[in-house]
Formats: sequence, structure tokens, C-alpha cells
Amino acid sequence: ATKYLNGHSDVIAGFVAGSRKDMAMVHLRRKLYGGVLDPLPAYLLGRGMRTLDLRMRKHDSNALAVARFLESHTKVSKCIHPGLASHPDHELANRQMDGYGGMVTFEVKGGRAAAERALKRFKIIAKAASLGGVESLASMPVNTSHTSYSSEERQKLGIGEGMIRLSVGIEDPEDLCQDLDQALN
Repeated sequence: ATKYLNGHSDVIAGFVAGSRKDMAMVHLRRKLYGGVLDPLPAYLLGRGMRTLDLRMRKHDSNALAVARFLESHTKVSKCIHPGLASHPDHELANRQMDGYGGMVTFEVKGGRAAAERALKRFKIIAKAASLGGVESLASMPVNTSHTSYSSEERQKLGIGEGMIRLSVGIEDPEDLCQDLDQALN
């Protein structure tokens, strides 16, 4: 609920789903500790959900445009997005999903130093470890989500030293591609 449902990076909320057995414990804890969202975040979440369909279509089309751009960029060794024909699960994604989402992952040639340099050069894309907002955000898993993993563990998971995780927002896709290009070159 904090991410795409809200869409404006200004709410912390969530929901729980599970089996009847698991949910029994959740209901007990909710009774003991409370589980009601404060009025303002509830209002903001409702506001965000009114534009969810429009935003998701824009996230989806922007991410595909950005992924296609990055896939052919000379400074990028790999681009991962289910909308790309090169993705191993592209056909499965076509059968199962109406869109591919707003996340794009790519590996910068030159490793960690080159990726960190690119992050510092972004003018439109913000450096932050989050996703799902109207603004585009970039982070490096080696410095954020997977910093506690050893280099060997990250390699086993396919997380390279120069990997950038990009949550594509709803800005103009040409502006995003220009920002990526100037940051990578």
C-alpha cells in the first residue's frame, strides 16, 4: 500500500493476506495492538488509489521505453525488464500480465565505480531506495537492499557490482532516457 497504491511517496501503510491459520494470529495481534490507519494516511491512500490505473499505465509504458533504450546503450551490459523480448520470461509475462510494471534493472559496464558515478550524475532521476511513486528513483542493490550479502552471495543471486534498480516514474520518457544517457556517458 505504501508504494504504487499510494503513488506519491508520502504514506506508510500496508495490508496482510494469508491462510486462515496465519490470519487468525494476525487478527489476534491486531486486536491487541491496534491496526487502524491514521486518518491522514488513510485519506492520502484513498486519493492515490483514484489515479492508480492512469499512473500504472504510464509507469508501464515509460519503463518499457526506458528498458528498450538501456538495452541498446553502449555503457549497459544487461537490462532486465519482462517487456523486453530478451527477458527469459517474456512470453510468460505476455500471457499472465496486462502490463510489465515500472521496475527496470540494468548493469553498468565498468562495475560499481561506474554505476556510482552514474547515480551521482542524474538530474531528473532521484537517488533513493524506494519505488512506486510518480518520481523516478534509482538505487544500487550492493549499497542498499543487498549490502549485508557477501560478493559471492550477490553473484549467486545475479546481483552484479554495477547493478542499478530503477523505479520508473511518470515523467516524460524522453527526458528520462536523456538523463540516463548523460549520466552514463
